[in-house]
Amino acid sequence: MGTESMEVLKLAVIDLSSTDRLATAKSIHQACINYGFFYLINHGVENELIQKVLEESRNFFSLPLEEKLKLPWKERRGYTPLYAEKLDTSLRSQGDLKETFYIGTLDEDKHHLNQWPSREILPSWRFTMELYYEKVLAVGRRLLSLIALALDLEEDFFLKDGPLDPLLRLLHYPAEQEFLDEKVLGASAHSDYGMITLLASDSAPGLQACVFFI
Repeated sequence: MGTESMEVLKLAVIDLSSTDRLATAKSIHQACINYGFFYLINHGVENELIQKVLEESRNFFSLPLEEKLKLPWKERRGYTPLYAEKLDTSLRSQGDLKETFYIGTLDEDKHHLNQWPSREILPSWRFTMELYYEKVLAVGRRLLSLIALALDLEEDFFLKDGPLDPLLRLLHYPAEQEFLDEKVLGASAHSDYGMITLLASDSAPGLQACVFFI
């Protein structure tokens, strides 16, 4: 695609601390209709906690592979190694260049399905992830109520039929392997599943979004 056909998008910034919920809902509606993406600020998750989660995530993915494989992916929880997933099945590559770790709901009925690294190896890992999960879940609930308002629905429309079952997904994209014969993407082209995705990232660039104008 030539640069002359590309448009620079300025994404909306949504302030979750605003007391004008209807105006915030309207801004979300406009952002979703126009682009499908927006930034969240004042969401109640402390920057220190986000940095701690990123640090603990790096600590986990830095472990030897045999240690990470002790927590294999099952019941949508646990570790998946490099190339375990290929989001764009039309590609010839063996899989996406990323490794992941999934943490599910902390509700008592499913909490036991989660897997945790040994406290001897990562002593504060579980506490940090559980705290972050609860904080982000609260943000998600607030955001869903605003999306409901944006659609002229009752605020609890997406929450009244039962508890949410969101996933916290840690992602590690290693540097591209120079010895590979073909281009391998960290995450090939895809559309996210589920209702909404809340993404916290470090300072490394690389995220790309494709917006189709109809």
